[in-house]
Amino acid sequence: MTEILAQIGHIQFADTPGRHEPGTGEINYSYVFKAIDEMGWKGWLGAEYAPSGPTTETLDWMQPYL
Repeated sequence: MTEILAQIGHIQFADTPGRHEPGTGEINYSYVFKAIDEMGWKGWLGAEYAPSGPTTETLDWMQPYL
């Protein structure tokens, strides 16, 4: 991704399987977000997932990244 960073408009994410909130599936988001940060990304990150429950009850995943 580093080679094409200037061509990326925004990064959209959801976990897999099921497209639920980060931390509910197979993707290591601590690694992913650290790598994005280390690349110097200053653009938008879009959390486009299907909450596994009521939205207000599924937002805790983002607390470590705020």
